[in-house]
Amino acid sequence: MFESLSDKLKKTLKNLRGQGKLTPEHVDAALREIRMALLEADVNYKVAKDFVESVRSKAEGQEVWQGLNPHEQVVKIVYDELVNLMGGTSSRLVFTKQIPNVVMIVGLQGSGKTTSTGKISKWLAENQERKPLLVSVDVYRPAAREQLKVVAGAVGQAVYQDKESNDPLTLVRGAMKHAQEVGYDTLMIDTAGRLHIDDDLMVELEKIKAETKPIEVLFVADAMTGQDAVRSAEVFHERVGITGVVLTKMDGDARGGAALSIRQVIGQPVKFVGVGEKYDAIEPFYPDRIAQRILGMGDVLTLIEEVQGKISEEEAQTQLAKMTRNQFTLEDFRAQLGQFKKLGSMSKLMKMLPEQMTGGMQISDEQSAEVDSQMKKTEAIIDSMTKLERNDHRVLDASRKTRVARGSGSTIAEVNQLLRQYEQMRKMMAQMNRGGLLGGLGKKMMGGLAGGLGGMLGGGGMPGLGGMLGSGSDLGSDESNGSASKSSIKKKKRHKKRK
Repeated sequence: MFESLSDKLKKTLKNLRGQGKLTPEHVDAALREIRMALLEADVNYKVAKDFVESVRSKAEGQEVWQGLNPHEQVVKIVYDELVNLMGGTSSRLVFTKQIPNVVMIVGLQGSGKTTSTGKISKWLAENQERKPLLVSVDVYRPAAREQLKVVAGAVGQAVYQDKESNDPLTLVRGAMKHAQEVGYDTLMIDTAGRLHIDDDLMVELEKIKAETKPIEVLFVADAMTGQDAVRSAEVFHERVGITGVVLTKMDGDARGGAALSIRQVIGQPVKFVGVGEKYDAIEPFYPDRIAQRILGMGDVLTLIEEVQGKISEEEAQTQLAKMTRNQFTLEDFRAQLGQFKKLGSMSKLMKMLPEQMTGGMQISDEQSAEVDSQMKKTEAIIDSMTKLERNDHRVLDASRKTRVARGSGSTIAEVNQLLRQYEQMRKMMAQMNRGGLLGGLGKKMMGGLAGGLGGMLGGGGMPGLGGMLGSGSDLGSDESNGSASKSSIKKKKRHKKRK
């Protein structure tokens, strides 16, 4: 997401860095480029105009062209304004002691309401320890209620059904009573949508809201419809009073105009973004992290959270211990690849890393798909080995390699290439261990990423990335690795003093 805007903004700000001394003319030229970039990203015209004027007034007020690092000051101002534009801080769903807390999901037909209802309920159960009950009051669309039942089953959440009734108000009353009796603390209401906004839809939503008194009314919009999504949100807000927005298909929207405009236009924050088809492909919307991604600063905090949520800490620590003792086998390597796959595509992970770590290198979706294909082939090769061969690669002679190649549908050259990558990864781990870098980012993250990245990328054109993932101190200011970084710096200082 935001690829188009991100590329243009980074290019504009990079041109500023090339100037020996910034003048007001340089800043004016950059602001014109920024304004055009925002408009091309389908940002609301007035929002783009106000954004540029705010950056201009702050730049002039700070007289950035007289500073020692004027380019960095401009980048800081643009970053702060992007964060402010998108709402400043993340807006979590806030619950009360009432049983149940009601969350209404509203929006036009086809925007992704039913899937989003399931995704959000799964997220709330896993991250806010809620016990959701889902109910569909879409009595108009064929099989709509059955669809929610399928989604609820897929995300492991309960669904309320009353096949005897086709009245939305009767359904929500029954669901609320069932939630109170059984002890579900959150009732997620998947409401009916229309192909266009009509008065009957709004009247029905107003009645459901009056009946259930929801703590949240979330408007679901397809991000790829751009300003149409913003205009629809405006109308829903005027009639129903929404409290937040869920933008779906953000992974397919290279522009991001809706996400950048909606807070300023309707005054309500984006609370979640859908970033894929899987039921765990939903993220809380963090304006500061999104601004970092847009400006090429990476999003290491989200990456760390992804690792912590999807990788077993016990298994990661076991593998890390093997790395430090140089006992990391092909069996362990295969387990690393399995963990790595849980984190998503390579292109997604690369976007979360700061540009200084990747050297500005980006991976296209095609290249990312190629990496995924290579990982599957690697797993097939290792699966074709015996337990002895996986635990001691040195026994793989010519005849054994021939058998492995045949069993995995690969060539002897591909088997040899895998073994070279594996050896390179082992050497890299040994070097990192000698340099005290293992654990710099935290045992859990290191165990989950370093091996997989090191092995996959060690022979594929980016040999430094796996090592950099382990260095930790350059990855950001997250508290989890800050103390380790500070202590290592202090040790170096004491060492210099003794010399």
